[in-house]
Amino acid sequence: MEHTRNRTISRCYLEITNICNLSCKFCPKTKRTKRSLLQDEFDLLTDRLKGHIQFLYFHLMGEPFLHPLLPHFIATAREKGFVPVITTNGTLLKNAGEILLAYPHKIQISIHSHEGNGKENPEAYMSEVMTFAKEAAQRGIIVVLRLWNEGGYDSNNERLLQLAAQHQPHPWTERYDGWKLATNLYIEFDKMFEWPDEEHPEYDEEEVFCYALRNQIGVLVDGTVVPCCLDHDGAIPLGNLYQETFEEIINSPRATKLLDGFTHHCASEPLCRKCGYAAVTKRFRK
Repeated sequence: MEHTRNRTISRCYLEITNICNLSCKFCPKTKRTKRSLLQDEFDLLTDRLKGHIQFLYFHLMGEPFLHPLLPHFIATAREKGFVPVITTNGTLLKNAGEILLAYPHKIQISIHSHEGNGKENPEAYMSEVMTFAKEAAQRGIIVVLRLWNEGGYDSNNERLLQLAAQHQPHPWTERYDGWKLATNLYIEFDKMFEWPDEEHPEYDEEEVFCYALRNQIGVLVDGTVVPCCLDHDGAIPLGNLYQETFEEIINSPRATKLLDGFTHHCASEPLCRKCGYAAVTKRFRK
C-alpha cells in the first residue's frame, strides 16, 4: 500500500474565496456558504501546508481577484517557499497593478469564461486581457490564456484569437497544446469536460486513474481538505486543516484508501466514478 508520508505533493488548490462575479454556463457552482479567507486563516493554512506543497494555486471555486488581500497572499506564499499561481476569469484586470508587483509565478486567464457568460463586447474584454497579459509577461510572469471549451461553448474562439492577434501580432509558435505568442505568453486549448457530480450517472470505465493525492490536493475556504481541484462542494472531505495537521489528513484511512485505489486503477469514492474530466477526455491513461 502506497503512502504519501514524507512526500511533496506538487500542487495545492487553496480556495481563498468561493465568491465569484460571474455565472458561467460550464461552471458547476457551489452550494457552500459564501466566504473569503481572513489573513490569520491564510497564515495558519499555509503554515500547515509549508514543506509539503510546491505550487500553491489560489483557486478552486471563486474568483481570486475579488479578494482584497490577494497581493499580500502572493507575497506571503513566496516568503514561505511556495510557487504562487493564479487562475482568473479575466474580468477584473484593469486595476491589478499590485498583483503584478507581488509577482506570482504564473497567471492563468480563462478567456473561455467570456462566451460562457454571453458577453456582447469581446473587443473590450480582450483588450483588457491582452494589455494586462503583455505587461505581466514582460515582467517575467508566465501568462496562459485558456480556451478550455473545445466541443462546448467554443463558437467565439476564432474571434477571441483574432482579437488576441491584434494586440500580439503573428507569427506565433505552435505548441502541442496551443500557441506561444511571445516570451512568457501562451494560449492553451483543451476539451470542455463535465465536472464530477454526485447526481451524475457513473461513467462506464473499466479502469479509473487520477493524480489526486499523488500530484494534487485541494483546500476549501473553510479548511476542508479534498483530493482534487474538481471537488467543488467538498463531497470527499478528508479532514480539516484548521483542526488537523497535513500529515494526519493525507495518511487518514479514507485518503490512504483513495490513493491506493488509484494506484490499482480503481476508484474508492463514488464521485470519482462520475468525473467527466478523467473519463471523457481520457487524460490519465497510463
